[in-house]
Amino acid sequence: MSNIDTLPDDCVSTILSFTSPADVSRFCSVSSSLRSPALSDLLWLSFLPSDYPDILSRAVTPLDFSSKRDLFHALTRPFLIDGGSKSFQLDRSSGKKSYIISARELSVTWGNDPMLWSWTPMPESRFSVVAHLRTVSWLEVKCSVRTGILTPNTWYGAYLIMKVSHRAYGLDSAASEVTVEVGNVVRKGKSYLCSRCEREQKMETLFYGNRREMLRGSPGTEEDQKFPSTREDGWMEIELGEFDSGEEDQEVKMSMMEAGYQLKAGLILEGIQIRPKQV
Repeated sequence: MSNIDTLPDDCVSTILSFTSPADVSRFCSVSSSLRSPALSDLLWLSFLPSDYPDILSRAVTPLDFSSKRDLFHALTRPFLIDGGSKSFQLDRSSGKKSYIISARELSVTWGNDPMLWSWTPMPESRFSVVAHLRTVSWLEVKCSVRTGILTPNTWYGAYLIMKVSHRAYGLDSAASEVTVEVGNVVRKGKSYLCSRCEREQKMETLFYGNRREMLRGSPGTEEDQKFPSTREDGWMEIELGEFDSGEEDQEVKMSMMEAGYQLKAGLILEGIQIRPKQV
């Protein structure tokens, strides 16, 4: 470490810019002499997305910061943009972009029919309203974004953020088809809209008892099918699929569809998150 200590601060900052925000923190703990270049605007500017001025201009509430390092850390905390229709955040370790698109921005089949869906506030949601499923037999949710808004050459995952109300029914009747499509690359999978234990308990009831035998004969093993997982924010999420953002600006199409014609209700949609995957 003594060799790098002898270099000018701007040179050290340039060297550190080829690492990551997490690495910079570790370097600072090793040598106090790196503290000055590790705090420099030159270094932290390299960790910010090139379009950060545009992102800041779209913030619902202005961010408070006094340096580029402060700005980076402010961007790692989720905040609303585009009139509150999306949430933006940088990954703290890598500085890569992450978005949550609100349910209002999704294409929800029959979502404008108040007999089938209701749009209401929910205290634990980051958005002004969420979508409550009243009852449908055909459940389909779609969304599309451009890879140009994401960090280039990054492996991303798309996740449906949801909850299930205590009055839900029919959500475990069949697995939903989840799809992510970029260009000619289409990735499909199967996922249930309730947790594994919930599904197993409900499948024991009289209402779904005879249907269980039908599901056993459906294609795909239990290992092929996904179940919701609990998020740190208290919501549940289902992975719709993954994709490479690449270098060129392309459209990414994401969808979840369950068309088993079984009446279903009680699903609560908050949105779809697109975030970098940990590799």
